[in-house]
Amino acid sequence: MAKRYSVRKLRPLDLDRILEIEHASFGKDAYDRNLFAEFLHKCGALFLVAEDQDRRVCGYMVSCIRGKGADARAELVSVAVDPAGRGQGAASGLMESTLRRLRIRAIPRFALMVRVTNRKALAFYEKYGFHKVRTVRGYYEDRADGFLMAKTLAA
Repeated sequence: MAKRYSVRKLRPLDLDRILEIEHASFGKDAYDRNLFAEFLHKCGALFLVAEDQDRRVCGYMVSCIRGKGADARAELVSVAVDPAGRGQGAASGLMESTLRRLRIRAIPRFALMVRVTNRKALAFYEKYGFHKVRTVRGYYEDRADGFLMAKTLAA
């Protein structure tokens, strides 16, 4: 059964919790505090967290906008949900809030990279209308391939 989550912009005080989720999700490939601080500075309005009913941060999604006007596009930089709370709706809440915010800003395109072997993530993104654009060979640090996926956003 899906829980109820609220989604809001990240606050600097949330960074410790974000790092916990990041390390639990990505291990040695986790981003560090400095990179998250940079994302907060550059992409702050689209660095979102999901809170459960106890107001505990249980996931995050960071997206950044590049370009202006008709050439503008957004990139989903990273998303993670606390492993203990996966499959309960936090990622969906984050995605729906991000898509809503991008449409308000009239951003026409949203793209992301995902490992070709990450079947759960692929299914999640396809559920939200993302399609595979191309395979990027050796995209990840371990030389694993990724899919570039994109979605056109209606006005």
